[in-house]
Formats: sequence, C-alpha cells, structure tokens
Amino acid sequence: MKIMNQGLEDEMEVWGYRPCLWKRILVGVGSVCSGGLLLLLLYWLPEWGVKGTCTHTSLRDAHTLLLRTTDEFKQWFRARVHVISAPGEKPFDSLDLPSTAQAANGGLCASSEEHHGKSRQPVQINYFSHHSTKYYWNDVMQNFESHKGLEDVKMSCGSIHSDHSPGLPKSLQDYRRLFFGENEIAVRVPSLFTLLMKEVLNPFYIFQLFSVILWSAEDYYYYATAIVFMSVISIATSLYTIKKQYVMLHDMVAAHSVVRVSVCRGSKDIEQALSTDLVPGDVVIIPANGMIMPCDAVLTHGTCIVNESMLTGESVPVTKTSLPASGEEAARSFDMEEHKRHVLFCGTHVIQTRFYAGELVQAVVVRTGFSTEKGQLVRSILHPKPTDFKLYRDAYLFLLCLVGVAGIGFIYTIILSIMNKVPAKTIITESLDIITITVPPALPAAMTAGIVYAQRRLKRVGIFCISPQRINMCGQLNLVCFDKTGTLTEDGLDLWGVQTAESGRFLPPEADPAKESLVDTVFVACMATCHSLTKIEGELSGDPLDLKMFSATGWILEEPTEEETALHNPIMPTVVRPPTHSVPEANQNNMELSELPSCEIGIVRQFPFSSTLQRMSVVVRKLGEKHMKAYLKGAPEVVAHLCKQHTVPQSFTETLETYTRQGFRVIALAHRQLESKLSWHKVQSLGRDLIETNMEFIGLIIMQNKIKEETAGVLLELRQANIRTVMVTGDNMLTAISVARDCGMVRAHEKVIIADAVPPKDFHPASITWHYTENPAQTDKEHRTVEINLEDAVLDKRVTQQEQNYHFAVTGRAFAVLTEHFPQLVQKLVLRATVFARMAPDQKTELVEVLQSIDYTVGMCGDGANDCGALKRAHSGISLSELEASVASPFTSTTSNISCVPNLIREGRAALVTSFCVFKFMALYSIIQYLSVTLLYSILSNLGDFQFLFIDVAIILIIAFTITYDFSESEPGVERAGEATPAVQSDLRSAALLGSDPDRHLPGLPGPGLPLGTTAELV
Repeated sequence: MKIMNQGLEDEMEVWGYRPCLWKRILVGVGSVCSGGLLLLLLYWLPEWGVKGTCTHTSLRDAHTLLLRTTDEFKQWFRARVHVISAPGEKPFDSLDLPSTAQAANGGLCASSEEHHGKSRQPVQINYFSHHSTKYYWNDVMQNFESHKGLEDVKMSCGSIHSDHSPGLPKSLQDYRRLFFGENEIAVRVPSLFTLLMKEVLNPFYIFQLFSVILWSAEDYYYYATAIVFMSVISIATSLYTIKKQYVMLHDMVAAHSVVRVSVCRGSKDIEQALSTDLVPGDVVIIPANGMIMPCDAVLTHGTCIVNESMLTGESVPVTKTSLPASGEEAARSFDMEEHKRHVLFCGTHVIQTRFYAGELVQAVVVRTGFSTEKGQLVRSILHPKPTDFKLYRDAYLFLLCLVGVAGIGFIYTIILSIMNKVPAKTIITESLDIITITVPPALPAAMTAGIVYAQRRLKRVGIFCISPQRINMCGQLNLVCFDKTGTLTEDGLDLWGVQTAESGRFLPPEADPAKESLVDTVFVACMATCHSLTKIEGELSGDPLDLKMFSATGWILEEPTEEETALHNPIMPTVVRPPTHSVPEANQNNMELSELPSCEIGIVRQFPFSSTLQRMSVVVRKLGEKHMKAYLKGAPEVVAHLCKQHTVPQSFTETLETYTRQGFRVIALAHRQLESKLSWHKVQSLGRDLIETNMEFIGLIIMQNKIKEETAGVLLELRQANIRTVMVTGDNMLTAISVARDCGMVRAHEKVIIADAVPPKDFHPASITWHYTENPAQTDKEHRTVEINLEDAVLDKRVTQQEQNYHFAVTGRAFAVLTEHFPQLVQKLVLRATVFARMAPDQKTELVEVLQSIDYTVGMCGDGANDCGALKRAHSGISLSELEASVASPFTSTTSNISCVPNLIREGRAALVTSFCVFKFMALYSIIQYLSVTLLYSILSNLGDFQFLFIDVAIILIIAFTITYDFSESEPGVERAGEATPAVQSDLRSAALLGSDPDRHLPGLPGPGLPLGTTAELV
C-alpha cells in the first residue's frame, strides 16, 4: 500500500491488483445462481468488486488499482491502469531529438523525426485517471504522481525568462501533450441511458423492483402499479434535475474554453493555434484588446489589466506586471501563490494590455486543463465530497434493524410453513412477503412528499431548489457563512467625508472635497493622484475605493495614447487635472490666458498597494515645477508611523477610534517634497523605502461600506436563534472587519483579534502573531499580549456566542500557513473566528470542511463564481446569483439579499420534522402489519388482496402524502403574534395523527410567534 498526494486535500491510499481467472469464474457462477444480485453487490461495494475478481500485486505490475480516501469518509474507488509509449519518462525531460509517441489504445500523439540518423527508443509508462486528473508511474518514487505544470520543475523567475521566452518547438509541444493532454476543461454530459442506469441501480429501486415482481406473482397488481407509477415519476424528476445541472455546468465552462491564440515558435516565428493545443512552456501573445484566458500563464513582457471576478468575486480590475527578470526577485524560486500578481489565471478576462512601442505582451503557459485555478474549481463541483447528515445515516441504520426483524419473520414463516406442510410455492411467496411488509417500498416516496411540499413553498418566496434532499439539511443549520460583496453589502465603498490636518491639528470634517476652497490643496492633489486607476475604452476603471476617492475630487484623468508613447518616451506619465470651471471666474477675468495657474499633475512613478505594507504611494510632478512630490495613502496607523511626529495631530488616536467604532473605513494621507536633484530616471530606480519616509500628515478620508437594508435584521434574527454567522470574503481585512461591525456580526463591545501567520523563511520557522484591530500601534509600543485560551473553547462547548467577548479575524495567507504548519490550532481557531478575508475559492471550500469536521452543520450564502466550491461543499449552499454560482448551489434565491436564509431554515426545519414524523409513521405501520401477518400465518391465514390494498392505499399512502401538506392560505415563513406558522401547524397535525400530545413543543421548531429556536437532536 502506498500514499498518493501525501499531505494534500485529495490524499489517497492505493493498492495494486491484477485479474485472477478462477475468482472471475466463481463470481460469474455466483452471479448466475443469485440472479445477478452478486453483481449488484460488487457494484455497490467497489472494494469487494476488486478483491473478489483480482489478486494483490505490486503497483508497478498492477492492471487495476483500488483507491481509498484518507479523510473521515473513507471512500473507495477503482481505476484501470493504461499504458502510453513516449520518448521520455517525464514531461520536462530534455529530449535531444523529437520522437514517435503513440498511445497504447491507438491514437498518434507526436510526430517522428530523425536526428543524426538515430531514433530514440520509446518508454512504456503506466498511468490512470481519477476525478479528471491523470497519475503517471514514477520509477524513482515507486508510486504514481500527477503533473500539475511548469511549476513541477523548480526554477527561478529569471530562468523562466531565459529558458522559455523563445517558446517551444512543435515536436516538444506534441511530446508534452502526451502527459498533459488537451488544454480543455471538459465537462462530459452523460447520456440519459447512463444516468438512468446509475439511478435505477440504487438499492431502494432494486428493492422496489423485487417487491413489484413478487406482488405481480401473487396477482396483487393494484398496489404494484401504484409503486411503479411513483417510482417512474421520482426517477424522471431526478434524471431531469441531474441532466440540467450537467448541461448548465457544461455551457458555463465551454463558453470560452476554445479560442484561437498566437503562439511563439522559437526565433520570433508566430503561428495561430487553438487554445486546446497549448501545453506548459508555450509562449502566448496577449492581444491589445484583451481575451478570456484559456490557461494559467505568467507574464514575461508587458502589463495587463485583468478582471478576476471569476476567482475572487470582486469585480475590480487588477494590474498584472511582468515577472522580474533581474535582481534579487529574479533569483527566487517561482511560486504561483507568491507571484500571483504576475500570473494570468484561466477564465479571467484580460481587459487591456500595455506595452512599449513595437513590443508584444507575452506570457508563458504554466498550467493547463483541470490543473488550472478554474479547472480545480470545476473539479470541486463535479466531484464534491459526500455530505454527512445524521438523519439519513440513522435512517439507514434503522432500516437495517427492520431488515433484521424481517429476517426473523422470514425464518419463522419458513419453519411454520414446513411444519404445516404448506406447498413450496406458497412458502416462498409468503416468506418473501414478510420482507416487503417489514421494509415498506413506499417509504422513499412518502418521505419525499414533505420535501416536495417544502420545495413548492420555497418557490413561492423566490427560492429555487435543484437538490431537494438538501432541504432537510437546512433544518439543522447552526452556522452560516456569508460572502461580503454583493451578499451582505452593496458593491464598493461610499465617501462619507474628509478631515484635513494643518499645523498638527485637525480641521472640521468636510463632506465634499470638490469644493473650491479645497481644489488647490495638497490634500485634494493627493486624492487625485494616489491611486491605481486606468482608462479602459474611455471609462475609468480600477479599485472601487480608488474610483470613489477620485470621482469625489471632480478631477480628470488623461492617459497617453499608443502613438504618443511611440513618438515621445516609452514612459509617458498619466496626467490628472482639475476641471476648468474650478478656477474662479473673477480670477479668469483679471488674468491673461498664459497667466492662468496650471494644476496639471503628472504621475511619474507608482508603488502599488501592498496588503503586507498596508499602503501605496506615487511620485508626481506638477506642471511648471522643478521638484517632485511623493504622496502616500494607507492604513492610518501605518501612515502616522511614517510621518514626522509634529505633523500628526495629538487627537489622532481619539479621532480615529471615533470613526472606526462607528464602522467607517478610514484612510490616512501624507505627502513629502523630494529633493530637487532627483531626476526622472533616478526616481525610476529608487526603492519605496527611500520615498516613504519623513512624510507630512495631511488628513483622513472617511469611507463607509453600505450594507444592504435587510442584512442587520437577518443577522440579528440568526443570532437570536443561536445560529452562528461567519464572513468569508475575498476583500481586504480592514474592510471586512468594518462591515462585520456595521452589520452586527461583531458587536460594539466585542474585540477583534487579527491572527497573522508567516511561513518559514531564511531559517526562521513559521510563526503566528496576534494583535487587536483597535490601535495595534499602541499595543506594540506597550508590548501588551493577547490572552487567548483556545483550550476552553474546545473543552467547554456550553460557552455560547453571547458569552464571547472577542472574535478572531484571519486572512487567506494566514489560513494557508496555519493549515500547513499549525494544523492542531486550526479547529480551535475557527471556533472563535468570525472574519475570513482575502480567501481564495479553494480556501473557502477548505474552511467549510474544517467547520464540518467540528460538528457544525454549515450553510453558505454567496453570489460569485468564486463561491462555487464552498456552495457545493456546504450542507446547504444558497446562491444570490442566477449565473455561475447557481450551477453549484443547491438553492438559488431570486432576491439579491440574505432575507432568504431564515425562510430556507424555517422550511428546512418544517421539512425535517415532517420527514421524521413520516418515517416514524411508516415504520410503525410496517411493524403493526408485520405482527398482524405473522399472527395470521400461525393459523394458516392471511389478509386478502383488497384488505392489503385498503391498508396500503386508503389508509397509509393518503395519510403519508397529506400529513405534510400545508392547507393554510397564509404565506410560508410569516409569523403572526399568537399564531403558529404553517410549518408548525403542519407538524401539529403530524403529531396528532401519530397519537402525540399536540400541545407539546415539537423538537427543532420555533414556538408560535417566536423567532427561530435552536435545533434539537431529532434522531
């Protein structure tokens, strides 16, 4: 036994097997004797199927592999080993000559050529496919491994430039395609026949088929027909839903999967090719008007402006720069995560490119197909981990108990019939009848009825469901994760006002920075220049915060055209200037045209925003002035630390705390006049540390991230129901914490502790730092420590959220380090963590899995493609968008706010309780009928066909299908004072029909006129 993907999320154990003739003969004989039941059993249990037909062997010689996941689900899979013939053993082997490579199953995969009159001998390589990933045999490791892409070869950034800039020759491209396959995220839509076979081979349908055949043999056609009718409807509905999901996912992925691209072939040769032909190492040219990226590629020449909303959920154009080719950065090993600011990810939209005149924007392909970021997202949708749900697990255990009871009745009937010399045919039919009576075939249809009614009520309030079985799971949700942008809040931030500072003191706040008295101030000049905005097709585009800040000034931004860049200088600056009407008319009348003051400012150099440094800066020159200025903006504490202390107002800390406690996002501005000897070219080579020092503080910008009207009320309702709420966003930490406070997820008296983790570097081990968000600078100076008892959080589960007075906030980077280097802390940390910022799509999914591992029943509410994996993995995923997210999400809401969440939980709790009641009702009916028939058998008697029909149809089916029906006319989920909800009324009827006390409070449901209560353990 070997371990594959060790330490990764999809870690698996693998065993090798080869076919065994005598075992196959025995299985064939057993299948014939059992009427095919043995084959079904081996189909349901893959490990039995492999062990029953094969013998154990080494992985190298294996024909069939048995795989088992190492997670809590311990899933079994079988895979067939294939063979390819290739001139090398690994995709990045240096081949001195092109080769002939042909797959064992027939297709020609590469061209053949001669080199110095010799041809290279092909190598036979074993491989298998599992969950859209190919694994190849490695003789050195004596195990199978997957090839992700160019990063498999540990290389520096500089070597990517030197070794891959020319591109790949056609022969080497064909060779690599042997291992990586076509660059395509292929979502195969199964045929209806394939889906039908998978559906009808479900154990319940096989049991129903057995029951129908038995009843038909006894001429009990009426009930058999009813069961067949219900089964056909159930199968047809299920097939339609599954097929629709596959088609939607296929259409979403295939929309931009195949495009024509320009590929470099050695010495400046460029050829047109289909994107499906790309392999890692190819060099593609990004057109000036942009494109949808068909692969993951790293920029080596030029700059791109990219919309990464497909990955991050934030529709903010991001500037991607070329990978460093020289200096310290170039010597560092290339890493996708560390150098993602240079990587164009598959599925993202390159809006615009920037380049020097006569040069092309080039990128080296790093990953293709399912190895890309988008491919991994689609894989998580196609092959989700199973969702464990206690009701279903216990229901199956109870059914096994019923099967045991039926077995006792089966043996009793046979013995009794033999003793009374009953004919053999009658013995067989009556003994098998006991089994169909004890385990009712109508049970799945009866339990589904309540779910169908709940689905209809959900549709009435604008919630559509593509996975009805998940409705029951909504009834036990005790934690809901929310995306931020577009889910809890409106898109972007709004400017509340500005507060300038002069001579070490704050002036009164101003609502409008565009007013005439501020136009010619350093503060407004800083607002107008310190940003990363660009013009795309004449429209300003960039970070929403920068957009709001710049538009508030009323200034105009102008960028050099391609012709100007070619004629003058490759580094033409972006220019900003105030609108012409900003100059007072009285002054215009008294001045000649040449004397009018010019406020045009050119942005000479930009130091982009760094989440680590929490600041950005620019170097500018005003038209007509000889010296340059540096403008800085960033987190207030960081900016204040970089300023001369006498320029920072004494009331800085108090003013900042006043704004942050109100939930505002505060940004500080500073400036500095640079030395006159600094020339244009010297500035281009200066480091930011030399620029961003000895600054002068000039004021604060106060922004507010408006939350949706419904958000605070819904979160309060969930809190009162003891349902924990968590924010999981791709946005930055400060904004996320501000929104969490504003919407009530973190209350005013509760502290937020940022848990930051740093990976090992330069012989320093990985470390974790903790600090309060409230005035961390002061905390550092006083060397205060944050006292955290994580053990109590785990050991004492009686501690409620109301008793907690602190919350953790974690970034995606810190979460990755904690998962890898401090796995023992992750579960303890997430018990108190409320804000997760800068989370990548796969990290959102991983967080959901961690929460599920500590016995939370998790809901996820989001609206972007970046939420797809988490929406699919959660017990209940709710999409607020009808686009990409709805493909993966079991529930889609037509209202774009989170008010759908309480409605869904209410209906889930109603459906859960009614399903449980129906299960008890059907089980009780089965036991009663089992005892009745067993007693009648003892006197050689039985119920007549019409007696069975009356019991099964008139009494059982009618009650089972109406026990969960809502007869009331009021809208679902609406509670009136002193009146029970329709869901509660329905369950009171259920309790009455079962003989329970209708006045007793039902488990897991709110009382009349009360908010949602905690979910009781139902099973």
